[in-house]
This record gives sequence, structure tokens and C-alpha cells, in this order.
Amino acid sequence: MLARLRSAALFGVDPSLVHVEVDVSLGLPAFNMVGLPDSSVRESRDRVRSAIENSGFEFPANRITINLAPADVRKRGTSFDLAIAVGVLAATGVVTRREFDGLLLLGELSLDGRIQPARGVLPVALAARRNKLVLYVPETSGREAAFVPDLEIHLVSSLADTVAVLNAQREAPTPVRTPFEARRPDGGELADIKGQRTAKRALEIAAAGRHNLLFVGPPGAGKTMMARSLPGILPAPGFDEAVETTVIHSVLGLVPPREGILGHPPFRAPHHTISDAALIGGGREPRPGEVSLAHNGVLFLDEIPEFDRSTLEVLRQPMEDGMVRIARAAGVATFPASFLLVAAMNPCACGYAGSAVRTCRCTPLQIIRYRGRLSGPLRDRFDLTVQVRPVPAAVLTAPDAAETSHDVGARVAAARARQRRRYGAQPSRTNADLRGARLSRHCALEADGRRLLQRAVTRLGLSARGYDRVRRVARTIADLAGESSVGAPHVAEALGYRAWGDT
Repeated sequence: MLARLRSAALFGVDPSLVHVEVDVSLGLPAFNMVGLPDSSVRESRDRVRSAIENSGFEFPANRITINLAPADVRKRGTSFDLAIAVGVLAATGVVTRREFDGLLLLGELSLDGRIQPARGVLPVALAARRNKLVLYVPETSGREAAFVPDLEIHLVSSLADTVAVLNAQREAPTPVRTPFEARRPDGGELADIKGQRTAKRALEIAAAGRHNLLFVGPPGAGKTMMARSLPGILPAPGFDEAVETTVIHSVLGLVPPREGILGHPPFRAPHHTISDAALIGGGREPRPGEVSLAHNGVLFLDEIPEFDRSTLEVLRQPMEDGMVRIARAAGVATFPASFLLVAAMNPCACGYAGSAVRTCRCTPLQIIRYRGRLSGPLRDRFDLTVQVRPVPAAVLTAPDAAETSHDVGARVAAARARQRRRYGAQPSRTNADLRGARLSRHCALEADGRRLLQRAVTRLGLSARGYDRVRRVARTIADLAGESSVGAPHVAEALGYRAWGDT
């Protein structure tokens, strides 16, 4: 007999429906699988056999042929187990249901028949809704799928449980649908940081316009602590933005089961030993890297000169394009990568160049070489560069009435709201996204601001990219001040953040 079911495969973050055809016929016992399965899919024959037998069913001593269509799409992962096992039982008459066209089954089987959590549940659930299918997923993945509206979802915990549901012997539970609620991420609090007013102001500007930020200062000055407080002042994501972010984490199995969806901006801080593929994404089976996991959030590179230079250079294109394209023989995987880059570094190898407290042990040539680990083109892509000075003892011990993350976050949210009203349905979502004609239209300077910037181009040797970045930052500073036009004070402050090293 022949049974046909549906499951799904992922290429990058894009799901595609897979037809699972199971034929049980007379002949010598065999279990053959065709349709371009990889090793993890081929291994399902052993999991399926044990799961069927340990669930109290008889595994057929016949010739079993599994076809995964379309045959030109590589099938990877373990989430086809449930569909294959149900197909075998349907082809042998254990499952009495014969109509499976409107169902999509997803789940990995344990040897005892239990269904394990699946990766990529959210993108598959979105595909099931587009195709008007009923989704069967493991109970542990139900919360993630439940955030997809207008989708019928059934939760199953084991193979025996699934058979009982399909045979109408019991009702499958459905996930509890809770309304989406954005929440503040766990992290640093700005009020805990003593002093550092200039650096805190740069954090506020970076958050308001999504501008890349570089901290330069000696060890212990608070660079890392300030970077980790940045997610706390970013605006809470909307539902569509949260789904967009969660899809990327879902394909890697990084969504916390109790949350189901990421209700806060992600914060990623990879170690400096990270490889190119782990940072940007890639591999034989394209997987998103850290830049995509930081989508709609923050990517923090601490001690950025310690990263391999070739690894850092791969950041340049996604910083401009907001996405990563990885070409493989099977196709091109596209991963979103619109992130706010924050980096921290010492002014020299020993960390104390220019310090009034401790003597620097580095020679001028060593300082040049250390700073040269960060290439000019990459440095030019930082909108804001801030020198972080050590906090004096008097400031550390004095009571500090510093603003809280909530206070600063309110101003950032107001500035982002002005940008949404200004750009409307345009592709630009923040000031950092402005390009071409939209940049000229929305970042037009008043006469005094234009003259100031013209002089700065000559004196500071700003590149064309640097010139545009100053205009974007000035636009954000004006938004924070609640002003519609960009004047000389806004340009002057923006220029102040390009005053370290080369410009």
C-alpha cells in the first residue's frame, strides 16, 4: 500500500514543503530511501523502526520505499521522522486515516517513540499557514508555533499519541495562545555606570538612529558594561519584527521553549576566536551566523583588534546591505543581518596610551600596528567613536543621580517614532538606513550646518561615506531634540564623534 504525507525542509531560513511517500510492498525486507536525503535523514530508518516497535506496533517485514519529493531539494535534519513513521503505519493499515493532504507533520522520534523538539518550527508554521495546512508539532514546540495566527495546530507527544489522534481515538491538545508582549532584556542598567556622560550620550544616539559605535579606552573604564546596557534602551520590537528575529533563532534551535518568541532585541557577543563562517554564516549546509542572530539587535565585538583581520573584513558588506547571501551548489541562502554594531578596543596593546594615570609601555610603531588591525574601510563604517576615560575616584564614590535606562529609553523611543512617521512605508526604518535620494531629502542641512560640514570635510579629510554618516548622525541628534531641521549644533556634535585616529 501507498501513503502520502507532508513535512518540511529548510534551506537557510526558508522552508519548503516536502511530500513524504511511503510504499510497503511484497519482497525481501528492506528499507530504502530516495529523494536526496542526507545522512541524518537516512539514519531515520533505525529511529523509525525502534520507535514503531517500542510504541507497541509491528514493524512490517516487507520492502519499504520512502520517497522525499521534490527529489532535487536536499533533505536535511531529523524532523522527517514523524511523517515517515506515520506513513509506514498508514501503509500497513495501523493508521486507518487515508487522507493526509491537509496535514503537515514535524518531529524527531526517540527510540521509545517520544517526539523530540524540532528546529525551525516558526518558519515551518508560517509556511503551513500560507498553504492552509493543519500542523502537527511536538508539545515542547507548541508555544513557538502558537504565535502564528490563523493556523490550526495539534500537539503530540509520542508516536502512539499521534496514531490515536489520527485514528480519531482522542483529541489532540492545542497550544494556549498568549498575546505577544515585548519585554525588557536582562542586561546592564545605565544608572549603575558612574560618570561617562559623553559615552552614555553616544549610546543614546546609537540606539535612536541605529548607528554603529566604537568605544576606545583603557582597561576597566567601563566599555563592556556600557555596551551591555545598550539593549535596555532600544525600543521594544513589534510583533512582525519579533517574528522576523525569532525565525533566525528558530532554525538553530535557540528559542527558549518558555518564551516561544523573542520579545526583546537580541544581544550577541562572540569571542574573538570566532571563525569567518560562524560570524557571517555559511557551512556546507548554510546556517545563519552571529551577524544574523543579532538581526534587529546588537552585535558586540569586545577587544575588536584581537579578532582575525580577515574575519572582521567580512563584516563590511552586511553592515552596508543589512543581509548576507551565501551561494552554494544547491542554491543561494539569504539571511537578514540588520544589526547595530558596537565594538570596544584599547588605545594600544598595553591599554594606556594617552593615560594620565599610568605610563604606556608601547612604542609609537607598536601603537600604529595595534590600531592598524582595524582597517580604514571598517573604521569608516563606525558612525560614532568615543574615547572612554577612566572615572575619577571622586566620581566613583560620590552619590550619582544618573538617568536610568527607562528614562533614556523613553527618549530613544520618541526619536524612533519620529523616524517611523517621517519614512512611513519607505524601505528606511531608521536614520542609519537612509541612502541616495532619501538621504539628501531627509538629512538636508540648514545653511550654517552645511557650511560647518563643508569646512570639516576639508580639515578632517572626511571620505564620502564619512560625510554621509555625519549627516545621518546629525539627523538623529535633531530627532532626539525634537527638531525638524538639522542645524549647526547637531552637525557639530556629530563631528565630535569622528575625532579619534583617522576619520
